[in-house]
Amino acid sequence: MITIAPIFTDYMVLQREKNAVVFGSGTPGEKVYVAIPERKIAVHTIVKKDGSWRVFLPPQSAGTGLTMTVNNRTFHDVAYGEVWLAGGQSNMEFMLKDANGWQDEQMQCQNLSVRCYQVPRNVFADSDYEIQFSKSIWQLPNKETCANWSAVAYYAAKELAQQLGVTVGIIGCNYGGSSVSCWMPESDLEAHRAGHAYLEDYRKATASKTDEQMIAEYDAYLEYHSAWTARMEKCYQEDGNTPWEEIIRRCGENRWPGPMGIKSPYRPAGMYHLMLKRITPYTLAGVFYYQGENDEHRPNSYATLLTVMISRWRHDFENDTLPFILVQLPMFAYLGDPESESWSKIREAQMRVFRTVKHTGIAVILDCGELGNIHPTEKRPVGHRLALQARYHVYKQRELDAFGPLYHHCTVEGDTIIVTFSHAEKGMQWHGEPVGFAISGADGIYYPAKPILAGNTVRLTSEFVPYPQTVRYNWVNYGPVSLYGFNGIPAAPFRTDALPMPLLADDEE
Repeated sequence: MITIAPIFTDYMVLQREKNAVVFGSGTPGEKVYVAIPERKIAVHTIVKKDGSWRVFLPPQSAGTGLTMTVNNRTFHDVAYGEVWLAGGQSNMEFMLKDANGWQDEQMQCQNLSVRCYQVPRNVFADSDYEIQFSKSIWQLPNKETCANWSAVAYYAAKELAQQLGVTVGIIGCNYGGSSVSCWMPESDLEAHRAGHAYLEDYRKATASKTDEQMIAEYDAYLEYHSAWTARMEKCYQEDGNTPWEEIIRRCGENRWPGPMGIKSPYRPAGMYHLMLKRITPYTLAGVFYYQGENDEHRPNSYATLLTVMISRWRHDFENDTLPFILVQLPMFAYLGDPESESWSKIREAQMRVFRTVKHTGIAVILDCGELGNIHPTEKRPVGHRLALQARYHVYKQRELDAFGPLYHHCTVEGDTIIVTFSHAEKGMQWHGEPVGFAISGADGIYYPAKPILAGNTVRLTSEFVPYPQTVRYNWVNYGPVSLYGFNGIPAAPFRTDALPMPLLADDEE
């Protein structure tokens, strides 16, 4: 019997102007016929010995209201447009109904040319796994459906649809709390030293445990956590400003993310196998990727693993130049946290990947963070900057000011370091008090620097550093953001004393 992958449903969006792949399974030797009669498309194939089949539809222009038949099954209101995968963790998963601006969006979203398919977030192959995929569908926009879409992806897709004049499809493939190690196979983690610590953590946590024990432990955790969450939510309903310490005192221990094991969604490679692989090699325009918060404990290995993950996804989607638009993490720290530089290092890793991996972009959102809230509710600028990067890199709208200032190089003149920025040809401006720059001499001790703007440069001095050598800008987990381009996008943080990114980064112990 011929079946088609669950991602193909009514209202699906197929990638325009590319050979869109359609795929599924069946009995070896069975014949498969795929047609879009309105476009006079008719292709056929037979199921291969391994039980899989696929066909490639010829490139098509944008359009809606089409039908697609696969043998005796018919899909309605199919569209050709732009298809973007929204990958990452909780800030990509963050729903539109919980974001600022939802009241306005629910009144107008049904008029937008945006559709969404959410990959089910069940990452354990239990009895419900296939049921959830069988019920998954592409959704048209309305206030009921859009409420649960990724806010970041929604705002990016909304802008692209309006600017390009075509339907934009979002494929949500994200999971809150996920590490980059969740989104690549074990073989990639084994092949790179940067991945070994994640695998070793899993081995230690599951040593001598049977599958049955791991399942029972996780089920017990889910029961506890469900009751704990209900208590926590009641506390916040009574007082939304209740301190976390008081929540713990009243509700009990927060045991998230639960015990590691075969049922934990956070096990290495789990989301790769049970989410991402279910939709490959669906034809895409590109990937929006917002992740990194849950790798702050190993920031020195993040650039390597992100590079490996991009390569793996490009392999699996069968597109060596598949665009990746990264979101650089914003400012964040919990109140009272000591400065660890961990988020600074993740931001640096993301910028390094952008600078070293072809066909990538980066949305700098340094100013979009909130002290004490790892899930900022203002997602509109994030979506806008992702859309700008997509328009600039993918749709070749090079006239756009898609970047804020990016560090280019620095020179030393006596007691002054002069920092030159790219993407600042029109100049730069301060928002608020000029802060964030620090310089050091040969001793490596950093002191706040006095900045003076001059075109696309900043001149830095400090009375404590007569012979400066290196400079840092906003090298903190959380702090004020003051330097911007005239397009309203902040300058990206940087340091000039960083070592080159190794091919295989050593992991922290």
